[in-house]
This record gives sequence, C-alpha cells and structure tokens, in this order.
Amino acid sequence: MDRENTEIDSIFEIAKSTRENAYAPYSGFKVGAAARLHGTGTIIGACNVENVSYGATVCAERNVVFAAVAQTGAADLEDLVIVTDAHPPAVPCALCLQVLQEFCSPDLRIHLADLSGVRSEVRLRELLPQPFSSFP
Repeated sequence: MDRENTEIDSIFEIAKSTRENAYAPYSGFKVGAAARLHGTGTIIGACNVENVSYGATVCAERNVVFAAVAQTGAADLEDLVIVTDAHPPAVPCALCLQVLQEFCSPDLRIHLADLSGVRSEVRLRELLPQPFSSFP
C-alpha cells in the first residue's frame, strides 16, 4: 500500500471513530469527519451535533472547519474524509460546501466513506462548481 493510501486510511479511522460521538437523536444519521491540514499534517476530527431546532444543527464537515480555525487559526484542509453508514456514502450538504469553499482550495480532496472504508474521492470544485462569493 502506498504512503498516500495509508495516510487516507489513518484519516478514515479518525473520522469513523469520531462518528461514534455524534449527537443525532432526531435523525439517527451519524456523521464523522476528519481532515488533514495542509502543510502541517495535523489531523482534526469532528462529528455532527443535532438540535431540536433543526437550524441549530451543525454538520460534521462544518465542525471540522470550525475546530481547525479554533485550534490553528486557519482551515486550509488538504484532505477531508466523511464517514456515514449510507450506501452510497453521503456527500456534504450545500451549507457545508459553502463553508468549505470559504476556507479551502477548490482542489480540496473529499473522500466519501461508509463504515468499511473510502469508496470515492471528489474535489470540492466538482461538488460546488459555482460557489457564492463575496460582494464586490
């Protein structure tokens, strides 16, 4: 197995483990995410946290970005692994994609996984080809 796959497998294991901490009493849909930060190799994991007021729910992907900002002052993600028990694995929601584009390169590698492992890889630019941008 090459080094890149080994590193992605390590990120997957953190995302899978973090998924177990998800607070999802309303949907029952647990999501784990873990990201490797560009340049440092630091890996940060997060999960989704629901709220009875659905608008206050925060997805795992956004929690990874927010945790990266809180811990390092930036969220320049190199790889993001998202783990669900869905088949095929779920992609990030539109809110998460918009937050990701705020902090990450359009070339961010997003690895979609089920509980057995990574099933596919897409780039942020593929999932959000025309992001909302700031006003001129």
